[in-house]
This record gives sequence, C-alpha cells and structure tokens, in this order.
Amino acid sequence: MELIADILLVAGALGAGIYCYILARRLNRFNDLETGVGGAVAVLSMQVDDLTKTLAAAQGAAAASGDSLTDLTDRAESVAKRLELLVASMHDLPPATPPEPEQAASFAPIFRRHESRGASQ
Repeated sequence: MELIADILLVAGALGAGIYCYILARRLNRFNDLETGVGGAVAVLSMQVDDLTKTLAAAQGAAAASGDSLTDLTDRAESVAKRLELLVASMHDLPPATPPEPEQAASFAPIFRRHESRGASQ
C-alpha cells in the first residue's frame, strides 16, 4: 500500500512540475517585451510620457497666448479711450466751409470722346 501511495505521490509531483513548467513558458511569452503584453505596456508608457511633455508644452503656449491677448486687450482699451476723446473734441470744431465755386469748378471731371478705331480705317 505504501508503494502505491509513493507512486501516486511521485506522479502528482511530476504532474505539478510539468504544469508549472508550462505555466512558466506561457508567462514568459505573455511578458515578452517584443510581442507580448509587456511590449504593449512599454509602448503605452512611452506614449504617456510623450503626451505629458506635449501637454506641458501646450499649456505653456496657452499661457503665453493668454498673456499676449491680455496685453493687446489693454492696449486696445487705451486706444479706444483716446479715440473717444478725439471724437468728443471734434464736436467743438466749427463746421467746415464749402470750397469756393472757382475751386470747385477746377476739380470738375473732364470727359473726352475718342474716335472709334474702326471708323479711322
């Protein structure tokens, strides 16, 4: 009886050893950095790093654009205030006098007719 128990115990140990060997090979293929999930995780990790750097650069550019836009808005407001003052001061000026008739006639357009080309031949 002991012999049968020992044989079964050795067979169970050999079966467990073979099972562990097969699982170890599958796990190595699964974690392979070239073709397995390990490679996919490594690629995704690099992409996350690249995206983090790109996001930081985009945030810096957005902050610079925001500062520039704020400066331009401030300048536009100051120019608008100056224009309002200039328009308000224009109301104080006397109306412009129309040009004298002699000057107006000298600026009148002159129309001339040209001979048609077909009639001169």
